[in-house]
Amino acid sequence: MALQGNYVIPELPPAGVDFHTPELLKVLVTAHRHLAELKGCAASIPNQGILINTLALQEAKASSEVESYVTTQDELFQADLHIAEWMSPAAKEVSRYREALMHGFERMREQQGILSNGTLIGLFQLLKNSSEAFRSSGGTVLKNERTGATVFVPPQDGASVLAHMQALERFINDETVCDLDPIIKMTLIHHQFESIHPFSDGNGRIGRILCVLYLVQAGLLDTPVLYLSRYINQHKGDYYRLLQAVRDETPNAAAWHDWVRFMLCAVAETARRAVQLVGGMRELMAETKRRMRTNLPKLYSQDLLNNLFRHPYTRIEFVQRDLGITRQTAARYLRQLAQVGLVQEHSQGKHLYFINVPLVQLLAQGEH
Repeated sequence: MALQGNYVIPELPPAGVDFHTPELLKVLVTAHRHLAELKGCAASIPNQGILINTLALQEAKASSEVESYVTTQDELFQADLHIAEWMSPAAKEVSRYREALMHGFERMREQQGILSNGTLIGLFQLLKNSSEAFRSSGGTVLKNERTGATVFVPPQDGASVLAHMQALERFINDETVCDLDPIIKMTLIHHQFESIHPFSDGNGRIGRILCVLYLVQAGLLDTPVLYLSRYINQHKGDYYRLLQAVRDETPNAAAWHDWVRFMLCAVAETARRAVQLVGGMRELMAETKRRMRTNLPKLYSQDLLNNLFRHPYTRIEFVQRDLGITRQTAARYLRQLAQVGLVQEHSQGKHLYFINVPLVQLLAQGEH
């Protein structure tokens, strides 16, 4: 370990800290219960691509807002139409975040559950549209947004960054290193990653992707449908204060306990909200299916229903691709859906798109 500013990047788990206190275990039980509910609820959606696409977009929006890339729901879904001239800079950042999250999930599955440094570098390169890897030099410092004062100096040389990230990679993937509960382990992984600050930019967003991917690796989720960023954004002051308190007060066990408790509460609350949202989506899909079968029995197909929920704003081209039909047929399907009120038809310039209004309203409610 090497001293970086006033903080020693510790070996994990931190020595001399008991993470099995009654207070932490109580919150941990709640987090596990809500995660298990979310895992089961998500499995009840017939096409997992719906959740990964739609909820990953919500997580991308919330995570980007933590870094002050603010976009509206309308901009968010318009960007998902892949119409280049509608892509604001903030919407591009959100789109790249979702792409990075989904890339990380696919890479981890390809590597039999290994969450490697190569995968994290791939996330960074997608997120920042860059060919860079881990930092090879110093210059990165963390400052107080209000005062501009330096609050933390992460490792400054490339060799230290690489050594710390190799140790973190082993901690993530080698179960023999640590027998802590996986959710507690996730809180330590996130803190360590943010303290190493291995990339020139985007560490906050990549660190939040790392959290949900680790929960998938640990088997607590099947798909990355937990979006912690909303909770962190709502409690941003506490998040940064507790993150820094561990660095300021280490090896103070109380600071570690406060940090872990915060993150456990984040998992529990966001999982609880996600259960409500996924349940709402499931009910809405069932109602839309019923109305399609009643009003348009010859039109109904599971693939068409999936398209309307995978793309809250959809296009003729999306339906054509997903159902393997002609453009003319896809256009006729969407206009028939609009005629019975299942979607709303919109045009802007030369572009035509269709909105699943109840789904968009449900997702908007989930923000509050």
